[in-house]
Amino acid sequence: MFSADVRSVASPERFTWPFHYAPHALARLAAGEVQRVVAGHSDWMAELSLGKMLGVLVVEIGDGVRGFLAAYSGNLCGRNDHGYFVPPVYDLLRPDGEFRRGEAEITAMNHQIEALLQSERYADLRQQLESTKRDREHAVARYRAFMAESKAARHDERQAGPLSPERAEELLNQSRHQNAEFKRLRQRHDALVDEARHQLAAFETRIEALKRQRKVMSEDLQRWIFSLFVVRNARGGERTLLDVFAPALPPAGAGECCAPKLLQYAYVRGYKPVCMAEFWVGASPSGEVRHEGSFYPACRSKCYPILSYMMEGLDVDPNPLAASAVDSRLEVVYEDPWIVVADKPSGLLVEPGTVSDDNIVVRFKRQFPAAAGPVIVHRLDQETSGLIILAKSKAAHKAFQALFADREVEKTYEAVVEGIVEADAGAVDLPLRPDVDDRPRQMVDPVYGKPALTRFEVVERTDGRTRLRLWPKTGRTHQLRVHLSHALGLGTPIVGDSLYGTAGARLHLHAARLRFVHPFTGRPVELCSAPPF
Repeated sequence: MFSADVRSVASPERFTWPFHYAPHALARLAAGEVQRVVAGHSDWMAELSLGKMLGVLVVEIGDGVRGFLAAYSGNLCGRNDHGYFVPPVYDLLRPDGEFRRGEAEITAMNHQIEALLQSERYADLRQQLESTKRDREHAVARYRAFMAESKAARHDERQAGPLSPERAEELLNQSRHQNAEFKRLRQRHDALVDEARHQLAAFETRIEALKRQRKVMSEDLQRWIFSLFVVRNARGGERTLLDVFAPALPPAGAGECCAPKLLQYAYVRGYKPVCMAEFWVGASPSGEVRHEGSFYPACRSKCYPILSYMMEGLDVDPNPLAASAVDSRLEVVYEDPWIVVADKPSGLLVEPGTVSDDNIVVRFKRQFPAAAGPVIVHRLDQETSGLIILAKSKAAHKAFQALFADREVEKTYEAVVEGIVEADAGAVDLPLRPDVDDRPRQMVDPVYGKPALTRFEVVERTDGRTRLRLWPKTGRTHQLRVHLSHALGLGTPIVGDSLYGTAGARLHLHAARLRFVHPFTGRPVELCSAPPF
């Protein structure tokens, strides 16, 4: 139950769309209470300080009485049974459970594999193969040097004067003998190497057989465990996670996030879900963007299939990224025989997607039916507004894409971020790659990430926020959003950023200016659009 009186706070009309939402006031109040409770548990602090997602679900318990449930992702301090939080959908940590038994068997096999890998016998076999190969190389090299010396001596003898037929035949036989002996030498050493390689391969075959057996055991255990994860929905239906994800196997950790735990407990107890939110506590993972106390959407790779089923029967908010007017027109700010420059609104997809039939391409082709060839020269995120260049022909598309590839188009963005940026100007240089477990999010990765550079300048600082002017020198997906929000960047998420900050009415990021030399006219072009925030 809420410790404060929330009777004056109206419930939302519909349940939260968990993949893009601004937390409702009730969810914020619940999250605040959870944070206070958590802060009083010193025994949890060490683990929570490393970073963990927590979640709240506001529910109607009966007769209009509202309370809330709390959950944590995964387990906390090696346990799933902390009384303040809802239990898991299925407790993997039960001492007598299938997971524990299967895990113990796989752990035993891991030890067996590791013992073979670290054994003296394995080390001796590898060393023997390398030693035998070196012996072969040295023997071959020595005999080749001997043959070269012999060949040079025979050459000198022939050059010194006429040879008797008998001596000439001796020299020829000497050459033949050495060639034959060299072949026999190589065959002997090749046989020794093959034998050493065979012995090592036989040993490694044992290891690989155990690894294959371990993989089968692991997959069988996963299937068995996911068959025990039975989730409910608001209609009273039930499905295992195997059924939810079929025909694919559920990813590791599926069903252990906050949202499935919360909804499952509410359905089991007969509570009516009102709204929900997930928020981060502790430090951010090194490659991701997480801020203490900030709210985040549910992950898509694990939770989208599960929650899509569990929310059946609930009146859920529409996906705000799917809502747009199909009959709307592009706002054109520039047009010539080759291109159109439009002012894209926030929330409009650039190209066809799965969440909406409306997008830049559809609108462009409707307004410019004579245009032919590829349309999109460069891209803006769905939630980003501002100037975008669209090609009327294949030749124009090729020419303007070349401008972008050669970095001859200067793009200027404006953004408003949460927090005060102290430096008046500077640069963020952080390599980026996709988060393969939670697309479309991006991650900072110094090893596998692609180079990404952003220059910035402070425009103004007001009311705890900073307005920035930005110049991306590379064009990575979500580059500005990650560079501004990541702790190694500016550490200030963009206002309204549903992925790297806290969702709001809109993302405060706008493509405000384009500057380039027109590839067909040779004239400089500069276009501006005032940010609508």
